[in-house]
Amino acid sequence: MATQSLSSLLQRATIDDHEEVLRSSDAVLAKSKTNAHAQHVKVVALLKLDRYEDCLRVFEECGDRLKQKAALEYGYALYKCGQPDAAIGVVSGLVGDRGARHLEAQASYRAEKFRRTAEVYEELARDLPSLDNEEHDLRINAWAADAQLQWKGYPESVRHARPTRDDLEAFETVYNAACLSIAKGEFDQAVMLLKRAKELCRTSEDLTPEDRAAELLPIAVQQLYVLICQGKSEEAESVLEEISVKEIPELSTRRIAQNNVTLARGATANPYLLYKALHETSISSDSDKLFDNQDNIMTGNLHAADLLVQKYDGVIRSTSKALSRAPYPSADASTNLLSVYNAAAHTRGQTGLPALKAVLSALEKRPKDLGVLLTAVQLYVVAGNTTGAIATLEKSLQHLEESISEQDKEIRFNPGLLSVLISLYKQEGRKMQIRSELAKAATFWKEQAVPPTPLLRAAGASLLHSSLRSDLTQAAELFESMYKKDSNDVFAVAGYVASHATTDYAHVAAQAQTLPSIADLIADVDVASLEAAGVFPSSATTAAAAAAAIAGARKRPAGNKDRVTKRVRKSRLPKDYDPSKTADPERWLPLRDRSTYRPRGRKGKQRAAERTQGGVVSEKSEETASAAGQAQQKPPGGGGASSKKKKKAKR
Repeated sequence: MATQSLSSLLQRATIDDHEEVLRSSDAVLAKSKTNAHAQHVKVVALLKLDRYEDCLRVFEECGDRLKQKAALEYGYALYKCGQPDAAIGVVSGLVGDRGARHLEAQASYRAEKFRRTAEVYEELARDLPSLDNEEHDLRINAWAADAQLQWKGYPESVRHARPTRDDLEAFETVYNAACLSIAKGEFDQAVMLLKRAKELCRTSEDLTPEDRAAELLPIAVQQLYVLICQGKSEEAESVLEEISVKEIPELSTRRIAQNNVTLARGATANPYLLYKALHETSISSDSDKLFDNQDNIMTGNLHAADLLVQKYDGVIRSTSKALSRAPYPSADASTNLLSVYNAAAHTRGQTGLPALKAVLSALEKRPKDLGVLLTAVQLYVVAGNTTGAIATLEKSLQHLEESISEQDKEIRFNPGLLSVLISLYKQEGRKMQIRSELAKAATFWKEQAVPPTPLLRAAGASLLHSSLRSDLTQAAELFESMYKKDSNDVFAVAGYVASHATTDYAHVAAQAQTLPSIADLIADVDVASLEAAGVFPSSATTAAAAAAAIAGARKRPAGNKDRVTKRVRKSRLPKDYDPSKTADPERWLPLRDRSTYRPRGRKGKQRAAERTQGGVVSEKSEETASAAGQAQQKPPGGGGASSKKKKKAKR
């Protein structure tokens, strides 16, 4: 009876102190461990107190009943404990719960599923009746998702182009817009946005002095990164004064700040000081870890510092241990980065041919390791041996192609790996091999669920230039599939029309009408200015330019009217030279080839007449030519048999 009254009292209570709520719920659970309401109150109190691991422990102790009743709280505890995938699995089943959708978006962002993150935020923004005061937060988070999509290499999924006036009103939105500009490589735009974010943060009335200082630190760290990329060392020095690495609460941001500050202060001059500085900050935890693209850079910097201080054996051990747990072969960037540093450690600081031998030896042990393979290819290219690079790459690709594993086949036709091979082919002018590789890749990816569109476009465009009927048919199939998938894609429409125009134009006549006309494409081109600049020769000078090109003449740059004529020395002029007379244009030809040449004597005139085309041919000359032709013919039967000599008659 006392337990029931205490539980009912707890339901009616309005306590603002979460510690007091926790004590009250514990008092109820001490008398009734299975009280579902008290269990729910306890996990909420633990979440309010930021005791996420304790909250997760309560969920595990209470079992599935509490997990189902407080599914949102359970998903949030998983998310805060660094288990975003598990959190997504819990809250994705909560239909019609707007809070669950927010949590799913946050967990998807942490799990680096940025496409899903952007989709959820877009769905939330479209639900206008339920929007209330969420519009500002949704705008901030949508910009953050777009920045990560750009970093991940999905620019086609980015929904924002330039910040609007509303976006420029809050420092959080401006900061995320600056991050998107950095991901695009637009550093000048990023600098202006970061300065704007600083001003808005400093003048914000909603922040306490402590919160303001905490918000300014990440902005300064990002600004320092941009200035380092731009090479503006003086401005970077002024930003360094605003950064106190030890005061940054988030461990992941602290690691990035330590890295950027170390590089900005020029610690690379002494490798041992660089090694010490980069290892000062401890590794972040699961709940506060770097994104993959950030972690790859940080890991690379740490291994580079290890190599500079000649810790070759240590790098080999650590990378080999990590590679043994990773899938093989793998197209993952972080895995291949480990392979690159493993190969670099095997060279032990050597360069040139000795380094190449060490890397090739490592490649023999792991022929499908893309990191080691690309390192060997790079060393070949640096040495100017493109043929060796192609042979090495083709050998490893053959190992992947002969494998029965579907994963190996997918890596064999990886777009990034194929781009390296095609670039090498282009350097040597191997057009047939380029077309063949793209055709095989298109055949493989066409059957996959999510084919890479840029690769299919490149394959279709390459096959259109082939004279083989089979290649043209394959190009038509590729462009037709792309056109059916997206009929508004101008590239797909143009390829679809081009691939069918020579065989069945009536089939694509309607699509051809939707393509922009040539007049529209060149409407903004000023032909006159291009001709004046020497880009396109006018029709009057086309023949002269062609003749000059054939003769090997060098074209003069456009607008060179003040060219000074070279003066010829008097010692090089002939004795009877008269500057008022025009020199004979045929003076460089032999006498017999000049138009003014007239042969002398009977034999000379006869030879001249025989060389003249269309002249009168005498019977004597015909007989002479016929006799000469018969004399040059070999007797039938081949061989070198000679006619028998007649015996001399007796006197």
